[in-house]
Amino acid sequence: MRPDTPAENVDHPAEAARLERTAGLYPEDAEALLLQAAAHLELAGDRPAATALYDRLLSTQSGLENPYLVRALKASNLWEYGHEAEARAIITGVRAAAPRDPAPWVIVAEALEAHDELEAAQEAFTEGARLLLTDVPEPPYSTHPLLFGRHRVRRMLGVPHDDWDALADTLHSSPVSLDELHDPKRVWSLGSNNPAELEAEISRLRAELGAYREALSRPFPVAVLHWPSAELSELLAAYPTLSAEYPSHEDHLSTIEASLRELAASGTPNLGIVTGTVPSYEAFAASELTSPAEPELLPQYATTLAARGRAVEWPPQRGTACWCGSGGVYEGCHGA
Repeated sequence: MRPDTPAENVDHPAEAARLERTAGLYPEDAEALLLQAAAHLELAGDRPAATALYDRLLSTQSGLENPYLVRALKASNLWEYGHEAEARAIITGVRAAAPRDPAPWVIVAEALEAHDELEAAQEAFTEGARLLLTDVPEPPYSTHPLLFGRHRVRRMLGVPHDDWDALADTLHSSPVSLDELHDPKRVWSLGSNNPAELEAEISRLRAELGAYREALSRPFPVAVLHWPSAELSELLAAYPTLSAEYPSHEDHLSTIEASLRELAASGTPNLGIVTGTVPSYEAFAASELTSPAEPELLPQYATTLAARGRAVEWPPQRGTACWCGSGGVYEGCHGA
């Protein structure tokens, strides 16, 4: 989620300022936009300003979609400019809260790893994996960094592979194995005068970069549009021609689940759901100079919401609420 362009090629403070202005125009997307702005400030070296943005998000009155991710990012940032005690306290709090999102686990574990706390990093990666992947037949795409990071730290500690390490190897698609990529001896290869060793390390780095670029090529999920019952009723009352797309709300919910299962069965990764509102949809139609009654606009609206960070992962993590808004857990609702 962090921009990874070298500071010499991007004016990171200017980009952060632009994102802050955009967040003011689109308050519903402020969380995602301000997190990107904070990342730009970190890359610019202005870590206190990044912390101020994290604090601004955490003090919001409307609540956050990913509060533990914001806390984890704040802790990682604080540790980088000397606030170790506060960072450790926040990390302890995030781990105790046991969030159902893999991203906070990855951030806190990588923060520990970056400061040579390898045992603690392994524990954090393992806690996240145990919480999110126990009795899960197929790890969701968002959990892959959790498994890869755990494999890396355990390789550096020199501990034997376990079942999750083997699973990480299976999920890794690069031609260079995880064992090679995470080999602690690679750091010595970088200082070698042996051309063969340097050439081998360049090949490994290229493979790692290829896998990283592949992940970045999917910056948002393949998303399916969901209308809550009240929003769908309002939509169809205003634009009756869309009734052909949505015969009933129950049918709409069933179609969403069936479409996502079909996509998953075909091998499509990184699936998600975006929730629409009529005012947002009408504003999008106006920006596209198109009537909201046009069915062709619906998938474009879904893609735009996903690109703005509004998508939630499908299937939901085990034990979390169903995407339909019923209040029940997914396994007992549309996941049954």
